[in-house]
Amino acid sequence: MVGLSVGEKHFIKGGIEQDLRTDGRKRYTYRPIYIETGVIPQANGSARVKLGATDVIASAKAELGKPSPSYPDKGKVLINVDCSPTAEPAFEGRGGEELSSELSVALQRCLLGGKSGAGAGIDLSSLSIVEGKICWDLYIEGLVVSSDGNLLDALGAAVKAALSNTALPKVQVASAASDEQPEVDLSDEEFLQFDTSGIPAIITLTKVGKHYIVDGTSEEESQMSSAVSVSVNRQGRICGLTKRGGAGLNPSVILDMISVSKHLSEQLINKLDSEIAAAEACEEDEF
Repeated sequence: MVGLSVGEKHFIKGGIEQDLRTDGRKRYTYRPIYIETGVIPQANGSARVKLGATDVIASAKAELGKPSPSYPDKGKVLINVDCSPTAEPAFEGRGGEELSSELSVALQRCLLGGKSGAGAGIDLSSLSIVEGKICWDLYIEGLVVSSDGNLLDALGAAVKAALSNTALPKVQVASAASDEQPEVDLSDEEFLQFDTSGIPAIITLTKVGKHYIVDGTSEEESQMSSAVSVSVNRQGRICGLTKRGGAGLNPSVILDMISVSKHLSEQLINKLDSEIAAAEACEEDEF
């Protein structure tokens, strides 16, 4: 919890009212974004994202598995977030567990669409190897290292960067009878780059007073009535939506927040793409 005096609360709310936040930003301006890829060598792909003082890591690990009987032509993606107790005192014990669960569910909603994968930012059919028999199980792990607000957007960016950094071994499938489990051989030399073109950016609009802001800090979030997170892909389509905060929102306000999110998504996706490309170029230079 952020402890603020009455004067500090009025200062934060008054600044947002006048479109001049305490750190000098306007309502729809992000803090500087820093991205580093390949931070966990043991993973198939990984990335670290710093958004101001918020610091998160995401990794992707792929294993061979069996498709769900309900969706035999799709692979599986499991997302889990952990909040380090050192990131914030409130993360110790139950507080960290509840937030970890909330962030995991929100990422699932924003990136994976419905249970069938319809509307998903991650194409589950691309993870299928042999329909009904073999697929990739993709385990995405997020870690909150340091928290200063806007965790979901930072984690979404880290997942996007980690998947851009992910390479899956090329799979050779030996022919087998239709009722037998086919044998597979994983290449040690040939790898397929994970396609991230459909992965959306997550934009969280935090409502403070009559206005909403992007990339809220912990202090700003402590004054919010509610927040809506919208994931928008490169084509401007909505891939997922989630809300937190106890205050209800008029449908017209939600529609306006979605419109603002779609407007902001293009510049955010372009910014993430350029930062990811720069991080990968830097990683290649090190080798």
